[in-house]
Parts: sequence; C-alpha cells; structure tokens
Amino acid sequence: MGAGAMGEIKHLVVVKFKEGAVVEDIVKGMEKLVSEVDLVKSFEWGQDSEGPEMLTQGFTHSFSMTFDKKEDYAAFQSHPNHVEYSATFSAAIEKIVVLCFPSVCVKPAA
Repeated sequence: MGAGAMGEIKHLVVVKFKEGAVVEDIVKGMEKLVSEVDLVKSFEWGQDSEGPEMLTQGFTHSFSMTFDKKEDYAAFQSHPNHVEYSATFSAAIEKIVVLCFPSVCVKPAA
C-alpha cells in the first residue's frame, strides 16, 4: 500500500499491572496465545523505560497486535484461547487503555 493508505487493523493495549502481578508469566501467556492463533499477523510488546511518571500515568507495558482485517480481529476476540487468556490478563490489571484502529502507514519499515 502506498503512503497514507489504510490497511491492517492494530490492537494496542497499554496497562498498569496490579501490585504483585507476575508480569513475566502474563507476558509468556500472551506470547503463547498469539503463537497459537493464526489470525494474529504480528505481535510486539514492551516495557516503559524512559517515560516521565507525569506522562506515563503509571502505565508500564504496551502490547500491540496486527490483524489483516477487522473480521480477523473480531474472530480473535471470540477465539476460545483469547477468551480463556483474557480472564487471567484482566485479573492482573490495575489500569488499561485499549485502542483498535485501521493503521495508516506513512513510513514503512525498510
């Protein structure tokens, strides 16, 4: 797709985990989930290391999934593996922001 073209669906989740949550296990669970569900085209995650507290507002981790189309994202939401994992993930979260959007690629990766 050319510059500015809309295409894939991005599912972006930013969280602050509850005190005592075993983040390593949560991340491993998510990595397992996305490896088992072919609807997920790509998956990335990261932990904040540079953001000033007043800007991060306590959020520490970001998870990003890419889907080819919105129908794939919808199917992922109801996939049994996602439904099962969501209960574990939700129980560990203190605060969450979720955005789902058609991505607009302005500068593709080289």
